[in-house]
Amino acid sequence: MKTQHYIQGSWIDGKGEGTPILDSVTGEHFTNVTTEGIDVPEVLQYGRTKGGALRKMTFQERGLMLKKLAFHLQKHKRSFYDVSFKTGATKIDSWVDIEGGFGNLFSNASLRKLFPNQPYHVEGDPIDLSRGGRFMAHHIMVPRQGVAVHINAFNFPVWGMLEKCAVNWMAGMPAVVLPAPQSAYLTEAVVKVIIDSGILPEGALQLISGTKRDILDTVESQDVVTFTGSAATGRKLKTHPRLIEESVPFTMEADSLNASILGEDATPGTPEFDLFIKEVRNEMTTKCGQKCTAIRRIIVPENLIEDVQISLGKALDKVTYGDPRLKEVRMGTLIDRKQLEAVKNSVNEIAKSADIVYGDFETGKAVGADFEKGAFMKPILLRENDPLANETAHVTEAFGPVSTLMPYKNLEDAIELSRMGKGSLVSSITTNDDKIAKEYTVNAATHHGRILVLNRESAKQSTGHGSPLPNLIHGGPGRAGGGEEMGGMRGIKHYLQRCAIQGSPTTLTEITGIYQPNADYKEAEKHPFAYHWEDIQPGMSLKTHNRTITDTDIVNFGNLTWDHFYAHTDITSLDGSIFEQRTAHGYFIISAAAGLFVYPNKGPVAANYGLEEIRFLRPLYHNDTIHVRLTCKEKVDREQKGQELPSGIVKWFVEVFDTNVTDGKIPETEAEEKEALVCIATILTMVQKKQTTFTEITDEVFENSIAKLEESQKPVWGEMSPQHMVEHLETSYRIASGEIQDFEIATPEKYLDDTRATLWNYKKMPKNYNFPLYKEGELFELKHSSLNEAKEKLKESRKEYIEFFKRNPNSTLKNAVFGELTKYEWGLVERKHLNHHFSQFELL
Repeated sequence: MKTQHYIQGSWIDGKGEGTPILDSVTGEHFTNVTTEGIDVPEVLQYGRTKGGALRKMTFQERGLMLKKLAFHLQKHKRSFYDVSFKTGATKIDSWVDIEGGFGNLFSNASLRKLFPNQPYHVEGDPIDLSRGGRFMAHHIMVPRQGVAVHINAFNFPVWGMLEKCAVNWMAGMPAVVLPAPQSAYLTEAVVKVIIDSGILPEGALQLISGTKRDILDTVESQDVVTFTGSAATGRKLKTHPRLIEESVPFTMEADSLNASILGEDATPGTPEFDLFIKEVRNEMTTKCGQKCTAIRRIIVPENLIEDVQISLGKALDKVTYGDPRLKEVRMGTLIDRKQLEAVKNSVNEIAKSADIVYGDFETGKAVGADFEKGAFMKPILLRENDPLANETAHVTEAFGPVSTLMPYKNLEDAIELSRMGKGSLVSSITTNDDKIAKEYTVNAATHHGRILVLNRESAKQSTGHGSPLPNLIHGGPGRAGGGEEMGGMRGIKHYLQRCAIQGSPTTLTEITGIYQPNADYKEAEKHPFAYHWEDIQPGMSLKTHNRTITDTDIVNFGNLTWDHFYAHTDITSLDGSIFEQRTAHGYFIISAAAGLFVYPNKGPVAANYGLEEIRFLRPLYHNDTIHVRLTCKEKVDREQKGQELPSGIVKWFVEVFDTNVTDGKIPETEAEEKEALVCIATILTMVQKKQTTFTEITDEVFENSIAKLEESQKPVWGEMSPQHMVEHLETSYRIASGEIQDFEIATPEKYLDDTRATLWNYKKMPKNYNFPLYKEGELFELKHSSLNEAKEKLKESRKEYIEFFKRNPNSTLKNAVFGELTKYEWGLVERKHLNHHFSQFELL
């Protein structure tokens, strides 16, 4: 058996026998890895060519794709755990790798809300390059037209892939993933589920299971390369001639000598001391110490080193190691016995100046397993008594359950010791003294990619020293590689090409899809609030009528809000201020503006969604007259949620003008417009989307559809006859009118809200759904003598349903699937249900 590759749209085996891969626990040979016969240039070019489908998707579409994929993978997680045990990982270790990887998909999916509703990003604020505002600049970021090549380490075969791919997929780039051969079989298992799902466009993911030494030989300038692994290997890859020749972006995340510091205040008996011991033990033993973020150097006050050594020894005594499938086992194995030898060599190197004070490499007893067949080892703690003079523990990493204890005299020493690792992914300090925390963090930050401050307040919710998070950068300076991964929007931008664009505001509005100040307005034929989300376009604009602000308005607003700031209430105190007369409240100005531009009729605008920015440019006094210019600035897609109709967000640019400046006329020059402008704001509204999925069920549509139905017609799906369908609809209407209510709701209470929410979306009902009031797999017995009689009874039942809600508009009646429904919700049921069955018999 061989671990397979997924390239160019197919699963293939590599040529030759390859390298045997053993179960880390039992030593059993169960697969081989070989990458022979793979044409790397063709694989990379396939990704570049097929990547067009991903690049064309909007950020919202990509985000929803990741969310769907995460939910899909969760359904299969149990099978991944079964495979993960072969790597020597316990269930908790596997949870970090597997479900932590899914978490990256979810986290990056949520970032879609921070990007425009288009395939590319518009970064930052517009830049005026001229005094007149007619020549400006902006920055856009477009997906690179290459592939993201990910070379991953063996310790996190799932998380290592998904934490990178989630980011490049959000940016619109396809990926070629190369997991380390020792655990590639677990990556393969996950990729098979991903590919089978069909959720990703073809070419978005290719898998080369194992090492391919020529992978960088044909990368191009539009590609991106990331590497996770040893610092030594990373340095070799970083200097590859092709990367230099093509200026290929290269991100390196390397194993490092991460340090954890115990604050001088954290003495035995304090919560911080106990937290520190627990955190160090967890970081030493999680994944059997095979974590790039594990604590390798334990830096403690010299007067507490004996206490820490004793307490940590006791904590390690409680760590059971053995078969990771067993609940009582807390630490599994190293990835293989070759890694075991590498750890032994590193420990022996550190032990040239340090003492081994806990553990050894002697044969031990593994719970439920044979110690000598698996890659087992016991935790090892070393102690370096002169860490400022001896550097071995600062430069030599034992990639296993190994850490070195070392003392410091004062915080300055601790900071210096942390820096001696020459750059790490993470450091932490456990202290309840915020002054100590500040001094350490500020002075040590130059040498660490992340710093965790742990104390009694944060402990319950802390994710721990060794847990990178998708919304934070993961990387570090120096030995750690000098790169950054993840980091929320920052990570996505790494796979986008930034380009400065220059032109007129009107032109840049069209390019960016975001209205730029001073661009030409697109006068709306009707009030912008009367349009559905799809029909609103950036630049669509409305100028309102005028309103004069009176002294009474200002006084009343102050009394209503209790805002009695002197400029609004005490005109005797204006000397030395920027105000000349009684001044209108800023929030009154924006409220009055809303009164001018809000459309009073019920329409697609469902709700006020918020206010993003507001600026008051100069005072407005009583008896001043204003008008408002309302312009669509930007549209942002929004996923349908709960029991509300599908909608998107529209950002509106609001400009409030003082018409007195131009004698009540529209400003004719830019100078007049600038002088007249008193307030700008960006408000957000939730705007309903058009319903284009279903035919609205009018009396005419209903009558015509039923008239078309004939006895001989066959359904497109399912086994219903025409009469079965008609009698089924009759039953549904009789339930909706209250005639039939003697049944139990089939949907469990905890799922009822989510089930009812599906009525509000514009998605079709699933085919072949079994109505819960019928016996599963059986057609119900017909009760009418003919199809024509059934049609008449159906018409009669629909008329009774309509009449019932005319008489009882506030009634609720239960549905077997959706629970108690209002008149409006029954209307949603009717639309979906009749579209479903009329389509089943091709009547629409």
